[in-house]
Amino acid sequence: MPLITIDGEEYDVKSGDNILQAFLSLGLDLPYFCWHPAMGSIGACRQCAVVQYLNADDDRGRIVMGCMTPVTEGAIFSLQGDKAKQFRQTIVESLMLNHPHDCPVCAEGGECHLQDVTVMTGHNTRQYRGLKNTHRNQYLGPLIHHEMNRCITCYRCTRYYRDYAGGTDLAAMASHDHVYFGRHQEGVLESEFSGNLVEVCPTGVFTDETLVNEYTRKWDLQSAPSVCTGCAVGCNTLVGERYGKLKRVHNRYNADVNGYFLCDRGRFGAAFVNNEQRLDHAGLRNIDGRYDAIERQQAVETMAAVCGEGKLACIGSPRASVEANYLLRTLVGAENFSSGCSDQEQPLINLSCQLLQKSSAQIPDIKTIESADAILILGEDLTNTAPRIALALRQSVRNKAYAMAAELRLQPWQDAAVRNLAQDQLNPLFIAAVSDTRLDDIAQQTAHMAPDDIARLTAVITAKISGKAIGPLKSLVDEKLATTIAEVLAAAKRPLIISGTSCANSAMISEAALLADSLSDSGRQPMLCLTVPEANSLGQAMLTGDHAVNLETLTARAVAGDITTLVVVENDLYRRGRKADIDKLLANVANIVVLDCFDNATMSASSLALPAASFIETEGTLVSLEGRAQRYFAAMTAHADRQASWQWLLSCMHSMGILAVSEVHHFDDISQACARTIPALAGILAAAPDHHYRNLGVKIPRQTHRYSGRTAMLANKSVHEPKQTIDEESALAFSMEGLNHNQPAALLTYVWSPGWNSNQSLHKFQDEVGGPIKGGSAGARLLITASTNTKIVAIETAKPPSFMPSEDQWLLVPRHKIFGSDELSAHSAAIEKLIDVAVIEISTDDAERLNVVNGDGLIIGDPSAADVLEVRLNDSIALGCAAYSVGLNESLNLVNGERVSLQKDTQWIRQKPELIASDGVAHV
Repeated sequence: MPLITIDGEEYDVKSGDNILQAFLSLGLDLPYFCWHPAMGSIGACRQCAVVQYLNADDDRGRIVMGCMTPVTEGAIFSLQGDKAKQFRQTIVESLMLNHPHDCPVCAEGGECHLQDVTVMTGHNTRQYRGLKNTHRNQYLGPLIHHEMNRCITCYRCTRYYRDYAGGTDLAAMASHDHVYFGRHQEGVLESEFSGNLVEVCPTGVFTDETLVNEYTRKWDLQSAPSVCTGCAVGCNTLVGERYGKLKRVHNRYNADVNGYFLCDRGRFGAAFVNNEQRLDHAGLRNIDGRYDAIERQQAVETMAAVCGEGKLACIGSPRASVEANYLLRTLVGAENFSSGCSDQEQPLINLSCQLLQKSSAQIPDIKTIESADAILILGEDLTNTAPRIALALRQSVRNKAYAMAAELRLQPWQDAAVRNLAQDQLNPLFIAAVSDTRLDDIAQQTAHMAPDDIARLTAVITAKISGKAIGPLKSLVDEKLATTIAEVLAAAKRPLIISGTSCANSAMISEAALLADSLSDSGRQPMLCLTVPEANSLGQAMLTGDHAVNLETLTARAVAGDITTLVVVENDLYRRGRKADIDKLLANVANIVVLDCFDNATMSASSLALPAASFIETEGTLVSLEGRAQRYFAAMTAHADRQASWQWLLSCMHSMGILAVSEVHHFDDISQACARTIPALAGILAAAPDHHYRNLGVKIPRQTHRYSGRTAMLANKSVHEPKQTIDEESALAFSMEGLNHNQPAALLTYVWSPGWNSNQSLHKFQDEVGGPIKGGSAGARLLITASTNTKIVAIETAKPPSFMPSEDQWLLVPRHKIFGSDELSAHSAAIEKLIDVAVIEISTDDAERLNVVNGDGLIIGDPSAADVLEVRLNDSIALGCAAYSVGLNESLNLVNGERVSLQKDTQWIRQKPELIASDGVAHV
């Protein structure tokens, strides 16, 4: 490690870092703007200036930029010298010439990086008295608010949006002091990762539109560590509450999972917890079919009574916590417990879990995915099914640039130099999918085909790598493509294979795992990533194993009279099967108890409705697609009679005498019982410390020390402020009192450090800049890579036949959407504005056969009871396939992988196009 001198003190620093990284890692406060730990250095803002001396005899030195200067053995610097301080103060003063003096009304006020640096550099008095440049702000959609006048031209926004996230519709325009950062024409930002501009921007140019509309000062937010429920990646978040409402979601740094960034579904989709359709009170259906509100204790006693009558079955949920599902399974027994996944999804999720447990390939986290040097994606549109992985892949293809830079001894943080060197050269990425994807722009080659053909292509690639005979697989497979992919993967050191459940094709998943295993020979380090649909899908598979009862079996038992009471937890069954099938199940059960946070179709069929708390109001454990158990915590107490599902179930089981209050009372007791009983989930206790944990004898506060207005919080109702809620279920406190420093990463409630009020203070909580949080990353890995001697031949399946288009039937294939396909985020007011109508996409040739054009209606299936969707032409869809919008209300009856008839709907009324005006309102 190089030894450098800073203001007369000697320090050991990390080799390869630049001076700015080294200073920040040492805990020294060196201001900066344009540099970002995930994006490297370009030296645009000139704010991180220090004085470097030639030797000990040099008393003049020279000004250098910290972010552009590598550390070298024996280097001598001055951070506090007058030259450096004066230079930094002058730079801030020049950047502030056109910046408005609007801190009191700015949405970034109190958490602003520019405020921090202005104070840090000592620029206390504004001397400029001239006119300031002013700009017209743009409408950028319902997620991002634009205030261009606050810009200091650090270029972070465009570097992130274009270079890091791959967006194309945001740019720097004009020049000199008229530079404008925005779109060529105002409109909704196209990138699914645009929300990160809120945290990347060091000023208030890009702010959270949803928070602007419901503004609260950042220091008045009560926050808690949480986990995104939008997909199975398990990104870590910080949820902020005020006045009993979720105000915002910020990224919670986890070096192994989401790093510094979130997708827009995760950032803005959590606002479903504020939806007016949320339930507040328990309801008991009366003889008139209406619901009578009942008190909490009566609801518990009623539930215990109906559950104790015998012939009980329960349906869990892949969006509910491990603890809630475990209690439900304990209540009814494994033989009467359904995981709550659809009959099509559950076997695929179980298969994925088994393959990950048995594969010799590495199960990668996000950080490891970014290290891949060759990637093959099979059947997944990752931007819409696992968005944060898609963002990671945009970084992994740049590893070729870093390899080229290393040959010329360029450091990876020299961003502009590395990009200029590599130009358009990328690591190879191949995509075999049912349609075009958002990652096609960085792919070396793409192939669009039916799921069975993707499986066959994968089998041929595996055979070529392993040297086995191809045989009949060779027919109807693009052998040239297979050879190219096989050669690239075989030459790679860290190849990555990605597949998943979205195509509902078990052969594809199995072939992906076999391919990854075939690469584990010859010194390679292959990786296998299998995506699953929901936040706790893998946790459900670990909980149930192969013993989960499917919905079809439950329905048959209900019809036979073997089920008289059904308990459903956090699951709208009408999203799990056809309406007719779910109607049949529910119609044959006398007592239906539903616990959920929303009034959905399943809730409306219940005889007893219980309001479940959302993830922001309680704690729970989720298992991500990489097998990482992670804990989320309540940021606020639940409204009215809402309770966590595990609390309702625990109270019911206490009332029934199934569990003793003395044995299982706290949330941690449930986790411990689950870990003891379910071997696959034995590691969940390491996800976070239990409720006994204390940081130097005190709890961790959810409120910052700047939290204000406590005595006025409920002044609109009463001047008497109630006592703060005492949290008996976690190590967190609903208070300012406590210590938020050096605790485990799973309990990090907010980031703040003296002099660093913005989220840039994160480096004060890291072992080193860009490294893990002090104390390690949050969560616990439950899946460990198997030995390289282990092969998964036992799961090898028969190769599917080639897909052949039919004259009168089409294969339904999925078209997932980041906005709309997910059940919960669709209830977010901001996300709802971005949801497109449900459509069915077919190729031009198929459209000619059906005599339809864009905008026509297509009848899908039996015309007497069929779904009708709008047609969109897409020539990336294989002939004989029809891609439908997944998860939208109009398409819930469609079954992935089913062959259906299609015909033109002559009664269809074409929809008029909508124009988005600058006020954000759709006008016809």
